Order: sequence, then structure tokens, then C-alpha cells
Amino acid sequence: MGERATVRKGSAAAFLLVVFLLAAAAGIAALKAATDRIVRRELPGSSIIYIPSGKFLKYATFGYRALAADAIYLWSIQYYSTPTIDDRFDHLDHIFAIINELDPRFQDPYEVGAMIAVDGAREVLSSARDISRGRGRQEYARSLIQAAFAILDRGAANNPDQWVYPFNAGHIALMTLKDYPLAEKYFERCMKIPGAPEFIERLRANAMFKKGDLKTSWETWLDIYRRAPDERTKSIASNHLYNVKATIDGAALEDAAAKYRERFGRLPEDLGTLVRTGFLSEVPRDLDGKDYLYDPATGKVKTAVSPWKR
Repeated sequence: MGERATVRKGSAAAFLLVVFLLAAAAGIAALKAATDRIVRRELPGSSIIYIPSGKFLKYATFGYRALAADAIYLWSIQYYSTPTIDDRFDHLDHIFAIINELDPRFQDPYEVGAMIAVDGAREVLSSARDISRGRGRQEYARSLIQAAFAILDRGAANNPDQWVYPFNAGHIALMTLKDYPLAEKYFERCMKIPGAPEFIERLRANAMFKKGDLKTSWETWLDIYRRAPDERTKSIASNHLYNVKATIDGAALEDAAAKYRERFGRLPEDLGTLVRTGFLSEVPRDLDGKDYLYDPATGKVKTAVSPWKR
């Protein structure tokens, strides 16, 4: 008798569970149908009704974290590839943070997320439509670049053995943001990771040059030249040394010419005049021993050949 009662209770509980699940499914379907009828421009971001945190989803996925990360990652690629969704970049960092939280060793989302953020910044600046969500285009684009750095920084923190994340961050800082001190810092961090390619040191030296640290850049390129394992690397280093020296010499020569004009009211006719009048002890030559070209009409100095065509 007690056994039958237990069976009836179990059947009733199962029936109630099925009813609850069906009601929940119907409710979700009704909610989706209602939100689908809302015009996007009236409710920006309606495609993302609720974005849970990655920490919550780690428990809600019942151990299938990697599978959930894969699903969200595949969805994100489709979502961020839909240009008709103007506000799709608003939650980009958070979406990829969820994926990173679910599967910290999943490599692709870090690189792809950062790439989407940088491409999004370019789209914001070049699009004829105003997709900056009430902010200035420059400010919104910069926030997306910062999102790219945040994603790559998580990649580096979760995968400290992978040099590609600080390398990509350095490349963005160097080529997109033109923040040369930041680029140098990322490349230096990258160099310390075992397995990082040797060309990273050259990128760091180039970032030093662009930020104006000519002395350190010269010393670094000279060290690279001396340690060069092959003629190609030695040639690259030599060209950069040529460029650094020409930049240093050119600045000194133009500064002396400017001081000459302050005293005499005109530019010197040639560089030798600067030595004869005491503004220079000697006229420097380029790394190949050739004279610099001087324009007496402008006071500007340049090399006879391009550093990259020697």
C-alpha cells in the first residue's frame, strides 16, 4: 500500500514538473515573440535581453562550461558580423568576458574578440551612420580599443605561457592607437615569455624610436646588429641604425641652423658655415660616411638615400 502511494506521489511530482517546464517554455516563447515585435531603434540592444555573468554561467551549465563557451563564441561571431545591429558593440567586452570565464584556455576568443573590437572602432569612425550611442565617435572608438586591450590582457593572465596576447596588444598600441610607450611595454612583456620570436625585440626598438627615445633605440639596435644570427637581421638592424643616426644628426643640424638664423636673420648657405661661425664643431655624416643634403631655403636636412634603399 505504501509502495503504491509512493508511486502515485512520484507520478504526481513528475506531472507537475512537466507542466512547469511547459509553462516556462511557453512563457519564454511569449516573451521572445513580444520582444521581436519591438523596433530596434526604440529599444537599442533588444537582441540581448539579459547578459548573465560568466561566474553565474559556470554553475548554471552543470559542468558543460567548454560546451557553453563554444556556443556563445559561435553566436558572438554571427552577432558581431551583422552590420544592421548598430549597438552590437555596446556589450562586446562583457560578452567575451563570459566566454573567457567559462573556458579560460579557449584561445581563439581572445584574438577574435580583440580583432572585432578594433574593427568596430574603425567602423564607428568611418561609418556614415551615427552608431556611437550618444557619445562622440572618437570616445566610443577609443572605448572599443580599450575593450580589445582588456580582452587580450585576460588572455595573457589566463594563459601566461602564450606570447601572442601581449604581442597583439603591442601591435594595436603601435599601429592603431599610436601609443608608443604602451607598445614598448607590451613588446617588452612579450619578450619575457619563452618561445617568443626574436622579431619582437625589433618591434620594441622601433616603438622606442617612435616615442622619441633615440639613445635607447640606438643602443638596442646596435645590440641587435651585433647579435644578428644572419645577414638579413643584420641588414634590418643596420637600416634602423642608419635611420636613428640620421634623425639625431638631422635634429642637431636643423637646431644649429635655427640658432644661426636667430643671430643673423637668415639661414646659413651651407652646413660648413655652421662650423666656421662656431655653431657646430663639425658637420656629421650619415652612417655610410656620406654628406647630408641641406636646403638653405628651409633649413631642413635629409639623407641622400632612404634608410630602406641603401
